[in-house]
Amino acid sequence: MNIGSRTSGVCCCSHNSGTDWIATTDLSRREFLGASAGIVLVSSVLGKLKAESQDTAVPRPRPAKKALVVQPVFNCHIYERQEATSWRVTGAIQDESELRAEENHIRSDLERLSGLAGFPLEIRPLITVRTVEEAAAASQQPCDVRLVFAARRNVPVLEALIRPDRWNLMFVRHRSGPLYYMYIGVHAHYLRKRRDTITEPALGLDDIVVDDLADLCWRLRSLYAIKNTMEKRVVCIGTPAGWGADGAEAPKNAQNTWKFQFITVPYPDLETLLRDATQNEKLLSKCRADAETYLSDPRVTTKTTREFIERAFVLTEVFRQLMAEAEADTITVHNCMTTIMPVSQTTACLSLTLLNDEGYLAFCESDFVAIPAGILLHHVSGTPVFFCNPSFPHKGIVTVSHCTAPRKMDGKTLAPAAILTHYESDYGAAPKVEMAKEQVVTVIDPDFSGKRWLGFEGTIADNPFFPICRTQLDLKIHGDWERLLPEIRGFHWLLAYGSHLQSYGYAVRKVGLEWFSITSARSDV
Repeated sequence: MNIGSRTSGVCCCSHNSGTDWIATTDLSRREFLGASAGIVLVSSVLGKLKAESQDTAVPRPRPAKKALVVQPVFNCHIYERQEATSWRVTGAIQDESELRAEENHIRSDLERLSGLAGFPLEIRPLITVRTVEEAAAASQQPCDVRLVFAARRNVPVLEALIRPDRWNLMFVRHRSGPLYYMYIGVHAHYLRKRRDTITEPALGLDDIVVDDLADLCWRLRSLYAIKNTMEKRVVCIGTPAGWGADGAEAPKNAQNTWKFQFITVPYPDLETLLRDATQNEKLLSKCRADAETYLSDPRVTTKTTREFIERAFVLTEVFRQLMAEAEADTITVHNCMTTIMPVSQTTACLSLTLLNDEGYLAFCESDFVAIPAGILLHHVSGTPVFFCNPSFPHKGIVTVSHCTAPRKMDGKTLAPAAILTHYESDYGAAPKVEMAKEQVVTVIDPDFSGKRWLGFEGTIADNPFFPICRTQLDLKIHGDWERLLPEIRGFHWLLAYGSHLQSYGYAVRKVGLEWFSITSARSDV
């Protein structure tokens, strides 16, 4: 597994024409710090490789997810009876015992909500507010989301509580318990302030849930996905980039919209790391054993050389250590179809597949037009994401393909796969994953400008074997496929198992982007 000297190479394949963003753009302070961090990172990893060669155990943290912190607040007070006048507003809960019973009901619902979540969710103890002062104090509690159970009409209390410095959700009861007044009045009294147009800045129509905890749960999942996408630290092998003529600004867009932090590892530094790795007999022995275990799976067939596969496991180990040192769970490889090959003496395809199956986020092509959409889809779906090339939709069918598909698309089960060479180079190790036919999938198409994202659902109709990228899917498009044709933007698509358009669209709109869904045949801008 000797690593040869690095030769310069520029990818000339049409579907990897990434723009070298750092080379063509003045470095900002944040970008300079990212590049400096890469230098420190490589030095640290070299130290870890030396430690491993001396039988010193080096821990490798697993991908970490940040819990969504929710502060539930119950807005209710008890009216005092007055003679010969309207002394109470419509709605249930008319004495202290009913109020206490509803507090217990809410706590029970919150326990059920935690059980439904399926993602890291921290729900703080319930706070009950009756006055503006209590509401203002509750609004200062640290959290990501204020979840307001709004039983009363007192708009000043709600305005003191629901502020635009946090995400806000409102839950009202119709049939799930005692009827809340805000089931009647949230639109006219709160959102519209008794006018014709909605003027409330801190709560929107999509932020109001009636009765259904599942409807509450998918919204929380969307906000969890945003939290875990924002400020993402991404290890960039080569450089951050953006596909195509209009993708040059994609890294800046990712920083501006998503606050991404790039840790850049130049190819000469990767070459140094790989040379040290291949001189570490303990590490090489482990990688050979891991490769042997992987290939012993009866669901895996091999149609490339064992040496390419073993080198892919070495490259995977170096990628893992880079992410661990960067305190990141995301990595991407620029010029992955040319420059990396003489450095690693294999391709990155299988390495990225292995990392995705372990729960990391690993993308080829360093395309920050698509990577933010893929990270968000990963957190919405809770499963790996297939970063892929589209084709021309026709008669309700579209083919998508790439050489870095995860095998564990459902997050649990390794699908059958053949390990071949990367198609364009006929070199290295790349998986052809046989994904489940009839599986419903969600597909996202982000635009070059980072302003308008499109989505649709489909069904896997076939796993063909055309002379294109190795993993290939024929998808049956759900919805108005002819409408899809003029709406396509950007290039790379992102695909995940399951139906996620509702929660994904909610998340996209929350960060200020436009959203268009083909499957529902309507714009949700």
